[in-house]
Amino acid sequence: MSNIKIVTDSAVALTPEEIKQYDITVIPLTVQIDGVVYEDGVTIQRDEFLEKMTTSHSLPQTSQPSIGKFQAVYEAIHKKNPDSEILSLHISSGLSGTVHAADQAAALSAAKVTTFDTLNADRAQAFCVLAAAKMAQNGATMSEILIEIKKIREHSHTFLSFTSLDNMVAGGRLSKTSGLIGNLLNIKVGAGVDKTGSVEVITKGRGMKALSKFNDGVIAKMQAYSDILAIGVSHAGVPEVAEKMAVRLNKIWPDIKIEVMTTGPIISTHTGVGALAILYHAR
Repeated sequence: MSNIKIVTDSAVALTPEEIKQYDITVIPLTVQIDGVVYEDGVTIQRDEFLEKMTTSHSLPQTSQPSIGKFQAVYEAIHKKNPDSEILSLHISSGLSGTVHAADQAAALSAAKVTTFDTLNADRAQAFCVLAAAKMAQNGATMSEILIEIKKIREHSHTFLSFTSLDNMVAGGRLSKTSGLIGNLLNIKVGAGVDKTGSVEVITKGRGMKALSKFNDGVIAKMQAYSDILAIGVSHAGVPEVAEKMAVRLNKIWPDIKIEVMTTGPIISTHTGVGALAILYHAR
C-alpha cells in the first residue's frame, strides 16, 4: 500500500477508471454561469457546461477551490491515513490560482503536504498526475516522484486551435474591435501553453485551412522527437473532429492509447466551443 496519496483538481483530464485505479482525489473547481454556481464534475459535467456556456448571457467565471476546501480534503486524508504524505498536483499557475490556494491550505494542515504546479492543464496535467500515482503505488518516495514529474512537466506540450474569437473578447483578452474584425475575416487561432504555463497565441489565419496548417505543424513537431510517450486529444464540443485527429495520430503512433476527452471549463472559457487540443509528452 502506497504511503503517498495523490490529490489534483478538476481541470485535469482523467478517465473515471484512472481515478479509481490509482486512488486519485479530485477537488472540483467552481464555475458561475448567469449567477448560478456549479462544482465542476460534481453538479455540472463538461458537455453540460458547454451547452450552458453557448446560451449564457455573459462569459462563465471559473474559480479555484477555496483554501478551506483544500484543507478539509487534506485533513480527511490525514485522518484516514495518519502516516501518509500527500502530493497535490494542480493546473498551471498561469491559468488559475488553484495551486496557490493549495499552498496556503498545506501550510494550515496537520497533514504533510507537498504541492506541485504542473504548468499545464487537461491531459497534459494528467501526464504528471498519472506518473505520480503509478510511482506512489509502486512504493516510490516523494523525492523520487518529484524528480520524475519535473521531467515530465518539462517535456509535456499543449497546442490549441479554436474557431471563434468571441470568448477572448468577452474575457478581456482581445479588444471588441479586434474580435469583430477577426470574426468578419473568419480568423482562426492556433495557440500553445508556454513555459510559464500561460496560453500564448502562436498564429492567426483565415478559414479552416489555417487551422489545418497549424495542426499539421504540431504533428510535424511531434515527429521530430525520438520518442512520443503519451498523447491526448481534447475538444470543446467537437467530438467528431477530435476522434478524427486521434485516428490520424494513432496511424503514426499505433502503440499509444489516445484518450479523447471534452476539455474542462478553464480551457473552454478561453477558447469557446469548437476548440481542439493536441497534448503530448515527448523526449
